[in-house]
Amino acid sequence: MKKMLFVMNPYSGIRRANRYLADIISIFNCGGYEVTAHMTAGQGDAIRVVQEKAKDMDLVACCGGDGTFNETISGILRSGADVPVGYIPAGSTNDFAASLKLPANILQAAKDIVEGEPVAYDVGRFGQRYFSYVASFGAFTRASYATPQNIKNALGHTAYVLEGINELSQIRKTHVRMELDGQVVEDDFLFGAISNSTSVGGILTLDPKQVDMADGKLEVLLVRAPVDLLEISECIKAVQTQKYNCDMITFRSAEKIRVFADPDMPWTLDGEREDGHAEVDVENVHLAIRLMQRVKSNA
Repeated sequence: MKKMLFVMNPYSGIRRANRYLADIISIFNCGGYEVTAHMTAGQGDAIRVVQEKAKDMDLVACCGGDGTFNETISGILRSGADVPVGYIPAGSTNDFAASLKLPANILQAAKDIVEGEPVAYDVGRFGQRYFSYVASFGAFTRASYATPQNIKNALGHTAYVLEGINELSQIRKTHVRMELDGQVVEDDFLFGAISNSTSVGGILTLDPKQVDMADGKLEVLLVRAPVDLLEISECIKAVQTQKYNCDMITFRSAEKIRVFADPDMPWTLDGEREDGHAEVDVENVHLAIRLMQRVKSNA
């Protein structure tokens, strides 16, 4: 019998996945897996247990939000294990899952893990940390890690929107210099995202035709600080139409990115806080993970 490590965050979202725990494990058992289950006890716990046990497993699966998935793939990559990963999205905002159209139904997601096939995707590396879908700074990024868990559970994605609105009065422009595969972009920005996803914070959506999550590149979206109402209007129009190459917004793709910024400017990696850096290297780790998915037939 094949071996699976199943990591679950019992506090994700509105804890809706908890009631299906026995059913999830039953699906895995029927799929031919002997399951070792682990309930996370706090931040960093999933990284620890996955890094410790991944090499002895045929599959590592997790259930939770973007942060749980981030810790799971980080544990796999740190362990050096060549093992596929399964994901049951159960958080308040599941950007990575939304980009790949993974099932929102808990039990269907579990079935797709055992009945699916491994599909390779890129991962981002920010300094010494990994991210599955985004490293961001500036406006609204604080909402993902500053909103209390009980508020997230009660209001879901609405909690992020409300916290984002609350940030409006505190938005400050930040001077940032980025070297994108050798090309320099430098200005005062309100927001920046380095991503491998079509959904960023559930607020910004990138055109799927412009984002290939396995092409060896990361997408960079930078929003300059507007100086008048006309420029604010231009920003809003660009976001609404997903046409980001305008005077106010820079949209590029790059394999390697070097960022120079205020060391007191915090970042968010997959919804979790990352301290600021005066200089940090960000790069695409090509086809770093293999995600179990139900592959649709072209027939």
